[in-house]
Amino acid sequence: MSRDITITTRELSPFEQLVLGLLCEGKTNSAIARETSHTEKVIENTISRSAKAFGITSDEDTNIRVLLALAFRTHYGDAAFDRLGVPCMHLELNADGQSICNRDNH
Repeated sequence: MSRDITITTRELSPFEQLVLGLLCEGKTNSAIARETSHTEKVIENTISRSAKAFGITSDEDTNIRVLLALAFRTHYGDAAFDRLGVPCMHLELNADGQSICNRDNH
């Protein structure tokens, strides 16, 4: 099944970015609510609004959280996953010996 996901129809608010960053870490709505001092309903609504910003709609075959995490990572880059401690598979050393992500060259 092919999905058409918009990059975003609008920029995400800082709170939406925070929630999606935590979602990308695999946290549940309950854990995100505790960490952000909000209710689960606020988190659910934030995830719903964020999905709409990426043009992701719900159906019986769609896991919105997975598509939203992928869309968020695509739009905001691998930095969204930095806290997971997963090394970028595209790292190369530049002429100055610094590690850089060379993802676009592959």
